[in-house]
Amino acid sequence: MLLGILKENSPGETRVSLLPESLKSLVAQGIEIAVESGAGLGAGASDAAYLEAGATVTPDRATLLASADLLPLVNAPDASDQAQLKPGAVVIGFLRPLDAPQALSAAIARPVTLFSMELVPRISRAQSMDALSSMATIAGYKAVISAADRLPRLFPMLMTAAGTIPPARVFVIGAGVAGLQAIATARRLGAVVEAYDVRAAAGEQVRSLGAKFLDVDLGGIATEGGGGYAAELTEEALDRGRDLITRTAAHSDVIVTTAQVPGRPAPRLIRADAIQAMRPGSVLVDLAAPAGGNCELTQPGVTQTLAGVTLLAPMNLPAEVPVHASQLYARNILNFLGLILKKGVIAVDLADEVLAGACVAHEGAPVNPRVAKLLQPAG
Repeated sequence: MLLGILKENSPGETRVSLLPESLKSLVAQGIEIAVESGAGLGAGASDAAYLEAGATVTPDRATLLASADLLPLVNAPDASDQAQLKPGAVVIGFLRPLDAPQALSAAIARPVTLFSMELVPRISRAQSMDALSSMATIAGYKAVISAADRLPRLFPMLMTAAGTIPPARVFVIGAGVAGLQAIATARRLGAVVEAYDVRAAAGEQVRSLGAKFLDVDLGGIATEGGGGYAAELTEEALDRGRDLITRTAAHSDVIVTTAQVPGRPAPRLIRADAIQAMRPGSVLVDLAAPAGGNCELTQPGVTQTLAGVTLLAPMNLPAEVPVHASQLYARNILNFLGLILKKGVIAVDLADEVLAGACVAHEGAPVNPRVAKLLQPAG
């Protein structure tokens, strides 16, 4: 059996699905591993390191695609790569099946088995495979570091002979994994942190990190969605949160916003008047930019200066920390591979709730019911 490791070809992508140190257990199972030349360079892994780990290295991407039985990836293969996949191969990665299911049509028809890391169930047994949380941890950290770099002020309070410098005030919207990591990072840098989440249950975690939790009375509306995510809210409930955000923005030096609902556009929580209320020099980092953004003024992938406020809308922050992002992702992938590799042989058992939950397509047909519905012809 051949496992292939490709050089990611998405613009700006620096991560790799498996690092040389990830290969030991796979080689021990007798699995042949082929790596595309340069696949790990962005993450600090040379071709020589892969060779030393027992893999072969090839510049021939087409042959690797056509011969690999198992392809762990970071991002979904493009249409050209899908057309060259070996029929019956297993592909694993961030495939965006709920955002862009049609982009996987060629692979489904080939047919190949597709597993999406976004769909791994958030259950105790699958925590070690939760790549979304791994990447959210990186993004939450990097968001605060990016804001600190742009902010024309210091984060910590400093008492000097020239006077006292007050600490920066950071406001984090959304207390999921990315939000909690942003809170922790801002606190480590010495900022005063406030946070808001529609889920009142998030308050305990926020306060445990030394931040102030801002609560809004949503009139008993259910705010917990599946898998620990926030539910999609009504406009009335969103407006109550928007009012709080606008008031808090007026005294915030940095806002980091992270609110997302899987398979849906990001909720628009920050109105233009919130940006206008912020002081010149302030920074807003919209981590929901890949899903359209939490701010109504966000242009995904574009950095803007609006009335002196810097609005960052990064599309792939984990790729800006490729070494540790790849290390975490590789561990998630290895743990997932443990479910489908039995003594070096692929054995896909869709009776396993983790595999069933993560499976997008198998044997030429969609498996995930949400993906199948999205792929149905209109009308």
